[in-house]
Amino acid sequence: MSVPPGPATGPEEAAQLPGCARHPDRPTGLRCVRCERPACPECLREASVGYQCVDCVAQERGRGRQAVTVAGARLGSRPIVVPVLIALNVLAFVVTAVQAGSIQGNNSSALFETFAMWPTGVAGGQWVRLIGSGFLHFGPIHLLMNMIALWVIGRDLELVLGRLRFTAVYLLSLLGGSVAVFLFGSLNEPVAGASGAVYGLMGGIAVAALRLKVSLRPVLLVIGLNIVLSVSIPGISLLGHLGGLVLGGLSTAALVYAPRQRQAQLQAVALGGLLVALVAVLITRDLQFGEVTCAGIYCRGG
Repeated sequence: MSVPPGPATGPEEAAQLPGCARHPDRPTGLRCVRCERPACPECLREASVGYQCVDCVAQERGRGRQAVTVAGARLGSRPIVVPVLIALNVLAFVVTAVQAGSIQGNNSSALFETFAMWPTGVAGGQWVRLIGSGFLHFGPIHLLMNMIALWVIGRDLELVLGRLRFTAVYLLSLLGGSVAVFLFGSLNEPVAGASGAVYGLMGGIAVAALRLKVSLRPVLLVIGLNIVLSVSIPGISLLGHLGGLVLGGLSTAALVYAPRQRQAQLQAVALGGLLVALVAVLITRDLQFGEVTCAGIYCRGG
């Protein structure tokens, strides 16, 4: 059994901290992730996500009820959605490589032409590109980098949010990245990749870490490094990354900060509101296009 180390504080700082719920004479900056009461390291027990106080652990054992995370999801032992998403991305890459007859030049495949994110094509009514492009990648290195990031970040966030909520955050992040490209990207430059969704998970894990009061330094370091790579490496869509990052952070915040009372209903309303806002932006931008060029002829956007 392991317990979190107590924060390094001086006498003045310690005097400002609340006392442990079971040991009031012990100032502490730690809290139980379930009841949120102050708790010293001695009174905390490691859970699947974060630490719970001994009272919550005993209460759950006595009731025989399964503990839940801060997002209201049942505690899981292993991720399910993340491996499925990785499998879908790998499958899509194999199909494009076979169609193109090339691993490096897989973007010349028919599947790529159908689903790559292309603002002019989206304005021509091909909204399926907004989601489909998130499962396509330019070559094996692009795929490998995104899948490693998806596995490292996604597996922890899935355990915090639960499978259904995690899936919602992933898809909203993917859509948010595509919408950002649709709004501000080059009209005729194709964009593809799971990067927007992966950046959304980065934003989500940062919000979850903040909510659980754990160190943000490793998370912020990863996000900062990836943003630097997005700016410095040619051909990477910074717009898609930032759009995904914002939507991932907002949707995760709606899940982990929802009050315990009517938590599921409030979470559904918040996520639904984000989706409606994205669709409204899409429709507005679509109408602004007017006449656009589609496959060499003029067509009416929308």
